Amino acid sequence: MRRLWLRIEAALVRGLFALARRLGPERASAMGGNMLRRIGPRLPVSAVGRRNLALAFPGHDPAWREAVLRDTWENLGRTMLEMPLVAGMRETASGPGWELVGEENLPAAGTRMVMFSAHLANWELLPRAGLRFGIQLASLYRAPDNPFVDAEVRRMREGGADLPLFPKGARGARQALRHLSQGGALGLVVDQKLNEGLSIPFFGHPAMTAPAVAEFALRFRCPLVPAYVQRIGPARFRVVVEPPLVLPESGDHAADVHAVMVAVNARIEAWVRARPGEWLWLHRRFPKDMYRD
Repeated sequence: MRRLWLRIEAALVRGLFALARRLGPERASAMGGNMLRRIGPRLPVSAVGRRNLALAFPGHDPAWREAVLRDTWENLGRTMLEMPLVAGMRETASGPGWELVGEENLPAAGTRMVMFSAHLANWELLPRAGLRFGIQLASLYRAPDNPFVDAEVRRMREGGADLPLFPKGARGARQALRHLSQGGALGLVVDQKLNEGLSIPFFGHPAMTAPAVAEFALRFRCPLVPAYVQRIGPARFRVVVEPPLVLPESGDHAADVHAVMVAVNARIEAWVRARPGEWLWLHRRFPKDMYRD
């Protein structure tokens, strides 16, 4: 029975992706956004979003935070139905697609590098944009529990391009390390809570943060590049690449890792503060006791 349900679930995902392809990027984006903007705030997980917003923006009133939460759901709905179309999006001056700001901050193609980002706008776009400049960004990937859905999502993410996906966990970390040792480029989305890691300030609160980006960059002394996506129209985006972070050389490895991660979280916080409705507020980013009534 479970296997049958997994196959039904996968068929629903394939159907949704097929509908998005039939509608095209602008209409699919609008449909997903309108649907989740109405439904999302009523779902139980929105309690997490409201608590996160209260912790991050205590000076704003509940009405402002509720508006941000609706924007968050809209962005998520748009992103979900844009996902099967991302592989076909191109750099363009208008209409569906993306434009780049900060090309001068990109290392040359073939340079070993680590890029970090966050769940902002349509974060799935970054590896595809990298291909435009000859950068093949490998990434760590948490597979869905449904293996049939996983296969569909992997096909969508790869889109026929050579974009290695490593599983999250010890095995994936070893694969990422090997990839970098061979001169590859690695992209990591680093804004979600882990049960392990370092306690690093985020919006004035301690937040468990995976130190992998710092460990990798310091080990290879390679560029650590901040990059994120802004939503500027229906299925239209701006990819922003910022100058690489300065890597410390204190001689104390633990202190250097901590300093890099403080800088990483500070950059992500600045991005989120500037465009709060485009971030995924729906996961428990802060310690468990902050979510208790």
